[in-house]
Amino acid sequence: MSDTPQDVPPKEPSPAAPRARGSRRLRNFLLALDSWIDSTIYASGIGLRAFWDAFVAFTERFNVQGPARLAISLASTGMSWGAIGAVLMLALAVPAFHETSDDWLKRAELSVTFQDRYGNIIGERGIRHNDTVPLEEFPDHLIKAVLATEDRRFYDHFGIDIPGTFRAVLSNARAGGVVQGGSSLTQQLAKNLFLSNERTLERKIKEAFLALWLEFHLTKNQILKLYLDRAYMGGGAFGVDAAAQYYFGKSARDVNLAEAAMLAGLFKAPSKFAPHVNLPAARWRASVVLDNLVDAGFMTEGQVFGARRNPATPVDRKQDDVPEYYLDFAFDQVKQIVDKLPRSYAERSFLVRTALDPNIQKAADLAIRDSLKQFGKDYGAKQSAMVVMEPNGAVRAMVGGRDYGESQFNRATDALRQPGSSFKPYVYTAALMTGKYTPDTMVVDGPICIGNWCPQNYGRSYAGRIPLITALTRSLNTVAVKLAEAIGRGRIVDLAHAMGVKSELKITRALPLGAAEVTVLDQATGYAVFANNGMSVDPHAIIDMRTPAGEPVWNFDRDGPKPHRIIPENVIGMINPMLNSVVENGTGRRARLPGVKVAGKTGTTNAYRDAWFVGFTGNYVGAIWFGNDDYAPTRKMTGGTLPAMTWQKVMAFAHQGIELKPPPSLEGLPVPKLDGAVADAEALQVDGVQRPVTLSPAAARQLMTLSSRMREAAAQPIRRPTAAADAGQMPVPASGVGASGSN
Repeated sequence: MSDTPQDVPPKEPSPAAPRARGSRRLRNFLLALDSWIDSTIYASGIGLRAFWDAFVAFTERFNVQGPARLAISLASTGMSWGAIGAVLMLALAVPAFHETSDDWLKRAELSVTFQDRYGNIIGERGIRHNDTVPLEEFPDHLIKAVLATEDRRFYDHFGIDIPGTFRAVLSNARAGGVVQGGSSLTQQLAKNLFLSNERTLERKIKEAFLALWLEFHLTKNQILKLYLDRAYMGGGAFGVDAAAQYYFGKSARDVNLAEAAMLAGLFKAPSKFAPHVNLPAARWRASVVLDNLVDAGFMTEGQVFGARRNPATPVDRKQDDVPEYYLDFAFDQVKQIVDKLPRSYAERSFLVRTALDPNIQKAADLAIRDSLKQFGKDYGAKQSAMVVMEPNGAVRAMVGGRDYGESQFNRATDALRQPGSSFKPYVYTAALMTGKYTPDTMVVDGPICIGNWCPQNYGRSYAGRIPLITALTRSLNTVAVKLAEAIGRGRIVDLAHAMGVKSELKITRALPLGAAEVTVLDQATGYAVFANNGMSVDPHAIIDMRTPAGEPVWNFDRDGPKPHRIIPENVIGMINPMLNSVVENGTGRRARLPGVKVAGKTGTTNAYRDAWFVGFTGNYVGAIWFGNDDYAPTRKMTGGTLPAMTWQKVMAFAHQGIELKPPPSLEGLPVPKLDGAVADAEALQVDGVQRPVTLSPAAARQLMTLSSRMREAAAQPIRRPTAAADAGQMPVPASGVGASGSN
């Protein structure tokens, strides 16, 4: 036998062998990858370190020490903050540039001549660009007076007078107040053309950028001409030529040096230095302008000596003859209409017929002026505003303050004041519209608390279970709050806005007591819906607009908003008698008119800061407010005293010689025959205007008490009237304790 081993069949491979080989290959790959990453990172670190060392070595060449290092550090910091500031200023300037549309210069030349409802011219607004005085025709001394006072370096700077600004800052710092303005003439023009008068940093930044924009688009003479034509000069006059016509009865071409100095002094504060308001102040300011002419080197002392010895004397102006507040309101409406005209419409001059009734306007002006003069000091009230309109919204008269010459701020359209209880008709109307209440619905006048707020009635007393009409007549605070809680305050706000109250109404617990803020025009518009039988009302001054050639442009009946129903007729049939009860039996008795049905509501706010009466007849709607611009409290003046008395004066005049109409749902009811001194129907001729006379509150109370005692004495000659019999003869509206709204 052979020793050679026999052939043995090969062994079958193990199933785990391929997996083992794959695992070894993966492990080897990961080890290789890890080595590559480690080497790469190490090499990169070495390279970065070498680069950093080289960079440090390079920068060491520029290393500075001592003062130079500090200067460079400060410069770098300054440049960084400067860049940040430039970005922020540019962000603020972008919105300002949006004010400059392609037709900004043309749009600014809007010219309007206004007529009253009878077609008589009553005033102008805007710039009459078809007959303005060319710059070369202005007297040289007038131009120099303006530049010496407003911007001596006007022809040298680029729109912003940097040296002049620093000089003004230093002068104001030394004086401890603002004694010198830093704005260039171009900046002032930018503000007049595009911005408001608000004193904010944002406005100043916009003003600066717009000044640069003006300098880029216009020549210096064009800027100066626009400034002379567009600036407000007091007395309703815009532009130097209009001011010369108004104050001196002559064109700006013909003013002498003394008159030019007085005109140049108006740019700073026209309401303060207007000669028809304060002639001594105007002459003092003109003297300052003459000093500026000498200081600037534009004239010598000898040249201005004659103007110092013979100061300008303005022509006599009666401010009451021009309805300035009304014209401002009408001009704003014209601008809104013009903005909606087609872009292709090129005409910029219009003849506008307004709804103004000059007789009612004068009666309102006189009534407010006389009321403030006679009773303002006793009541501690310095301001008033009033709007009279027809039930369809045509505004017949508007008084925005006691004196337009002193303040052009229109308190009838722009002043937001709390209406007090004159807001409650919106609450009651919203409740009636739910269908759950009627004037005869019994409600409980009792304590109520919402959280830690517990409104109370005047005198901290409660009437218990009473009808809804009695609650409104007596102006009970707790009932109004309970109604608001029952129907929801949002429903009240929605109704007030639908009725024409455009001011924002904040929903608070005290909303039903008049804690929100509204304007006099808001209240007149809202109450006009009651007088218009529940239909919407658009307060408007513009009746018709035409071009000077007579071409029709806009007509309210054709182009104005069409009325639609706001309050159902059945609700008007309930709320109007309730408001009539306020005047007949409640807090508004001093507003009663002889032979005329009146409905309305008084309003007085906490601390007697605001006093209102808003009322209407079938012919007119009137809203009047008394108070103070600084929100100072009055001396317990309520809506049922001076406001109701003054309202009665105006309305008694307005209803003379016309067909008397009762308010909706008050037809056929007996009209009042006034007794005592609540409203004396005797008329008096003053300045050609016939006005009713009303006694003072103290005299009225004494006369009513005497009348009451005489009647009682006639019925019971032996019995002496008791104190209880004397009390309550004239309901006196009072503010709610612990609430924002009151009677």
